[in-house]
Amino acid sequence: MLKMFSGAVLFDLDGTLTDPKPGITRCIQYALSELGYKLPNAEELHWCIGPPLKDSFSQLLKTLDEIVLDRAMKLYRSRFSTIGLFENTLYTQIPETLQTIRSAGYKTFVATSKPQIYATRIIEHFALSSLFDGVYGSELDGIRSTKGDLIHHILLTEDLSPSTVVMVGDRSYDMIGAKHQNLSSIGVTYGYGTEQELKAYGADLIAHSPDDIPKLLETIVINPPQ
Repeated sequence: MLKMFSGAVLFDLDGTLTDPKPGITRCIQYALSELGYKLPNAEELHWCIGPPLKDSFSQLLKTLDEIVLDRAMKLYRSRFSTIGLFENTLYTQIPETLQTIRSAGYKTFVATSKPQIYATRIIEHFALSSLFDGVYGSELDGIRSTKGDLIHHILLTEDLSPSTVVMVGDRSYDMIGAKHQNLSSIGVTYGYGTEQELKAYGADLIAHSPDDIPKLLETIVINPPQ
């Protein structure tokens, strides 16, 4: 049983709560195809799961041209908003893990670089709404797509003290955002980041499965990383 605690846990979405690989990779392939580019296979697009989408397209298209990037984003979203967001699966034990954490007194929030409008629909699709106090994401114009900016916004909006908040995510961006806002962090290896990546960017602890997260939270509360 997780020790009772008054704090909050921020969960990344892609690669932490759900596996979005089919939807994200197929939507990227669709956008590239419509733009006339050679299509990489899905395995070559794993690195695009986690970072802000615009950054990924900038690397894929080798351009900083805002017009080109805006076109790519619109094509991606035209498929994602109707098909891609549901080409997604929930990681095993996620509902049980969230229930355990909330039963111990923690508040829980989604903190994703994905647009909030899509994140909310995904959380509702998997019947997880009752297990979160709020769902936070970026805006369609890119505002708060950087994880540090998003975390800062959540802390202010929910009146949370950084010392009582833990960020849980699978990529370097989650760990960097947590450190920028002075949060403790748990990196998960069952998503799309490696343990090496997560530790290199400041993960305080590593979870190899959702079941590990409640136990690690108690460790952070008892022995906060210095």
